[in-house]
Amino acid sequence: MIAKTTLTRRGLIATASSILAMPSIVRADNYPSQTIRMIVPWAAGGASDIVMRAIGDAASKVLGKPLIADNRSGAGGIMGAQMLATQAQPDGYTISQMPMGVLRMPYMINSARFDPEKDFTWISQLSGYTFGVVVHKDSPFQTFQQMLDWAKEHPGELTYGTPGVGTSLHLTMEQIAVDRGLEFLHVPFRGVAETNTAVLGKSIMCSADVTGWAPLVKDGRMRLLCVWTPERIHQFPDAPTLRECGIDMVVTSPFGVGGPKGMDPAIVAKLDAAFEVALQDTIVKNLFEQLDLLPNYLNSAAYTASVMKTIADERPILQRLNLLIQR
Repeated sequence: MIAKTTLTRRGLIATASSILAMPSIVRADNYPSQTIRMIVPWAAGGASDIVMRAIGDAASKVLGKPLIADNRSGAGGIMGAQMLATQAQPDGYTISQMPMGVLRMPYMINSARFDPEKDFTWISQLSGYTFGVVVHKDSPFQTFQQMLDWAKEHPGELTYGTPGVGTSLHLTMEQIAVDRGLEFLHVPFRGVAETNTAVLGKSIMCSADVTGWAPLVKDGRMRLLCVWTPERIHQFPDAPTLRECGIDMVVTSPFGVGGPKGMDPAIVAKLDAAFEVALQDTIVKNLFEQLDLLPNYLNSAAYTASVMKTIADERPILQRLNLLIQR
């Protein structure tokens, strides 16, 4: 009898332990019950930061709890993903913006401590960026072609800034250089605020970045040479696309929100639904229009499928650009 009671207690203890080891399942019905931390892997004040904060505020209205932005800039936008993979619990209370660099960096450097195919839960794809190349107002380059012509005559001397190694901006500029037989000098920064400062200070000759440069172009301190969208953008109708510059490329770099691997599907569904509604918020839509961002929502399943396809497609590109470091 005593033995039977002891076994029963052991069974209860084992059952209780297994339940405690799965906090997301226990909390799914009343999620969220506390503040959600949303990592923004860019410097505060840039276009990405402003947009993600607005989306987070709009999603908070749906979820009933605040989404608090936590800026962790550097390393080409992968700091959030790295924190998800190495520190965060899969309980839905730590999520991050996931830029395209997350899908590339592990195949370029040895220090990335995650596998984008295995280490994340892909919650929602949200949008795509509008990119462009800008120069100082006093730059001798009046057109993108003039800049490329100068680079051809001065190999390795054209300095350009981006938000980091492995970003879509870095890879696209290197792709252009390879296709045209040119050599540029890449200078990585932490975000558009820093690249803008570098262009204004003339420490670099141009920058390729998101539309955080728009106010500086409007007030005449910078000149926009081209945009990377399918068509010209409404704010700057005089700026040609890459295709109009003779470069058959369109680059919009979709981004979304992810969490650690192993999140409860019920929690993922709540977050995904909140982000879908957030994209219809008036403030968010106005920001998208001001920054020429492209709404591009995908639900969790479609986003996951898109991520896996992108990884498969981009590996050979990284290798061709000689940016792949074998691990």
